[in-house]
Amino acid sequence: MPVPVLAGRQRPGAAGPLEAVLFDRDGTLVADVPYNGDPALVEPMPGARAALDAVRARGLAVGVVSNQSGVARGLLSSAQVAAVREEVEGRLGPFGVWAVCPHGPGDGCGCRKPAPGLILAACASLGVSPARAAVVGDIGADVDAARAAGARGVLVPTPVTRSEEVAAAPEYAGDLPGAVRLLLCGPGDGEGAV
Repeated sequence: MPVPVLAGRQRPGAAGPLEAVLFDRDGTLVADVPYNGDPALVEPMPGARAALDAVRARGLAVGVVSNQSGVARGLLSSAQVAAVREEVEGRLGPFGVWAVCPHGPGDGCGCRKPAPGLILAACASLGVSPARAAVVGDIGADVDAARAAGARGVLVPTPVTRSEEVAAAPEYAGDLPGAVRLLLCGPGDGEGAV
């Protein structure tokens, strides 16, 4: 299902308090299983449920923004992507929005990260300005998409994250609970909050 690409960009800054946190799916919320269409292979990342519960407890909206090029490549069906989504929600709780790009890298869409389309569409669905949203992901494309949309980006490196992506990230944390602490409390604050 294509994600609408919204026109316009907002720059981050003094736009007000955080209202939403958007998470990448694979490698951030759940273990990265390439082109996963099997709900039985869904394995939450360490601390994912606690991190999401902390965000929800603050009354912030939560959503997922995920490239799923396996659909364009013929490796996944939309029904398989939906089945994995249902399993993720069953394991990690409900999300206010799922914005999924089914296009391939060469399709030239405006939604595939690092383009801002997924973030803009998720924010529109949640009724939140991108300047009041944060995106948490495991690769540079997640942070770049956040920046392009005018949202805050936090990188949570994994073994597949390239060193230059870490160096370029304006903010990063060692794990998902650390990223949420950074967003909710700021650097060095709130130890043990998640």
